[in-house]
Amino acid sequence: MMDQKTCHALLGSLSDYIDGVAEDELCAEIERHLASCEDCRIVVDTLRKTITLYKASAGQIQVPEEVRLHLFERLNLEGFAQSEAPID
Repeated sequence: MMDQKTCHALLGSLSDYIDGVAEDELCAEIERHLASCEDCRIVVDTLRKTITLYKASAGQIQVPEEVRLHLFERLNLEGFAQSEAPID
């Protein structure tokens, strides 16, 4: 494992790196770090897999109307729940 300060500093940029919007210089820095830090490689791989699984299942989950309304009620957003279309 590398210096924890280096790991922590790079974690803040992982979202942009994974989304492909980070600047080239930052991507190169992250890739150099990942080449020598197994812990951070595991974090990046896990994040990528989580995103892939979420995207694959996002359209398949339907929240029952009763559950949706109860959630909005608990969040004190009843008016919002009535004005919004059901979540797919």
